[in-house]
Amino acid sequence: MAYGLVLVFDGASEEQYWSVNEKLGIDRDGKGDYPPGLIVHLGGATPSGWVVTEVWDTKDSQVAFMESQLGAALQASGVPAPSQVIETDAVNFQQP
Repeated sequence: MAYGLVLVFDGASEEQYWSVNEKLGIDRDGKGDYPPGLIVHLGGATPSGWVVTEVWDTKDSQVAFMESQLGAALQASGVPAPSQVIETDAVNFQQP
């Protein structure tokens, strides 16, 4: 079963978002070194900051990525801890 994740970052900026992606080797054109297990990723501005929504093959894949790469990239880019984290087992998920 796929694992869904929504992270709300109050006070985060688009500049910080792209800084994190740069550190991870992901380009603005969508090309790059995406982590194993990531199925869908999208990010966007909110009135109070930034939100990221992802679908992973498993929660273990997301946790491994956070521990091995993402945590350090977030910290190095000055991104605050998420103010809200929503996790779900994705049901009725269809890949094109």
